[in-house]
Amino acid sequence: MRYSAQVKPISYLKANAAEVLTQLAERREPLVITQNGEAKAVIQDVASYEETQETLALLKILALGNAEIEAGKVRPAGEVVARLRAKQAAR
Repeated sequence: MRYSAQVKPISYLKANAAEVLTQLAERREPLVITQNGEAKAVIQDVASYEETQETLALLKILALGNAEIEAGKVRPAGEVVARLRAKQAAR
């Protein structure tokens, strides 16, 4: 995705807010907002934002899992399953 095509000044956003929101929802591409020629903000539709947040959460979980593997905090799957079955049988 090329962000250069999706760059608009803040004055454009102010004058065309409704149109910008419609385009964000249709295109599902973020829009870079500039102020005085510098990129200041990125806006995107809610669905894309939620997908991004879910992806980041999954990546964090994977990173935590990799850190635990590297730290040796792992157990064989068979051992874990046996322990869970024993707990369930004790109920």
